Amino acid sequence: MASTHSKLTSWVIPTLSVLSVLSAGVYLYYSSYSSLAKTKKEVETDEGVNKGKMRKGPEEISPLMGPEREEVIEGMKKKLEAGEVVVDKIYVHPIKSCKGTSVQSSTYTPEGLDYDRKWCVVDSETNKILTARELAKLVLIIPRIEVDPTSPYGGKLVVSFPADSGVESLEVPLCPTEEMLKAWEVIEVTMFNTYTMDGYVTTSLPPSASSSPSTLLSKYLSHPAHLLYKGPTPRPTPPTLLYPSLPETTNAYFQDGFPLHLASEESLVEVGRVVEVWSEGGKKEEGKKMGVVGWEGRPVEMQRFRPNIVLKGAGVPFAEDTWEEITIVPSNNQDDDAKHEREATSITLVSPCARCLLPNVDTITGERDKAVPYKVLMKFRTGIDKERMTKPCFGVNGVFVGKQEKEGSREIRVGDKVQVDKWLAADEP
Repeated sequence: MASTHSKLTSWVIPTLSVLSVLSAGVYLYYSSYSSLAKTKKEVETDEGVNKGKMRKGPEEISPLMGPEREEVIEGMKKKLEAGEVVVDKIYVHPIKSCKGTSVQSSTYTPEGLDYDRKWCVVDSETNKILTARELAKLVLIIPRIEVDPTSPYGGKLVVSFPADSGVESLEVPLCPTEEMLKAWEVIEVTMFNTYTMDGYVTTSLPPSASSSPSTLLSKYLSHPAHLLYKGPTPRPTPPTLLYPSLPETTNAYFQDGFPLHLASEESLVEVGRVVEVWSEGGKKEEGKKMGVVGWEGRPVEMQRFRPNIVLKGAGVPFAEDTWEEITIVPSNNQDDDAKHEREATSITLVSPCARCLLPNVDTITGERDKAVPYKVLMKFRTGIDKERMTKPCFGVNGVFVGKQEKEGSREIRVGDKVQVDKWLAADEP
């Protein structure tokens, strides 16, 4: 898996005066972002929301939301102390909304896992970033990272399309050289019609150079499009209730908001269990009315939620909701060379991850489900994010903390152990 976690080649990018005000604009947007959400008092009066807590119902209530919370947390602490909570999976999604790749390890920078959401697809007529929210077939595009340390641009990103699409694959440089970047067009793009960022319009490498990424993407999507590589202007993350100054200290690439998204396997299992209740269990008839049909015996795949790090071993669903600061500790590996000794990774979990309809898209077929998982999550996972009380949540958003000074130390691997350094109080967001 060496080809999935090579470090990015550094290069100097000239400052572009036309983009010099972007960071300030992004910050101004994010500064007002929280004010757009309903207040807790307003939401508590909304029908069906139980004062910011999970909706009542024995099939869907979490032990972390009930009177046994402290007892459950004590049991979780024992598992953490025993080293039972580990990194179970790592996913890298090179192109925003396209298929992700499960890897055994990944290096990272403060902006996120290496190569994660470093590219995006943009509407070349409106300069709006396109996602699977509006174009579900994006999830069928397969980016593949091929690292080559001997290459001046570090390797290539190979992008493949479904076989029945008739669209040939393309290749672009993994870490474009300074000369390449100078030759590429830089454009301003918008995400969610609210804030602006910049990116380079990529060009193909041989042998696919005869067809540009723009031509091939436009053919596949039946709409004019570009493949964009993140531009030089830093893109601040949004503020959160716990971390209002986050935009001043943390940047991201083309992620929706934050550099990192974490979830647990236990949480996914619980979502699957609740889907079963609504599809063939005690709430089957209500489920039919809601649109939960055809899910008997079907799993809900983690890839729908597009996390970066999947944890396992806490023994209770949604354990990640209760954590604020964690450390990922390298597991003992006799194959590690002493000179490549890895350091621990500190992560601050800044907010719950409020969900949209994107997880309803099947990553295998590209088809959008009417109800799963969004409508099911709405039944028991609202009120978790105090900024978006009516939005269902799954997983948590995170940022990397501190610097790893040793060469080759910025790496996370499957099997690494998790420590919780700070817990959220029951009434914290």
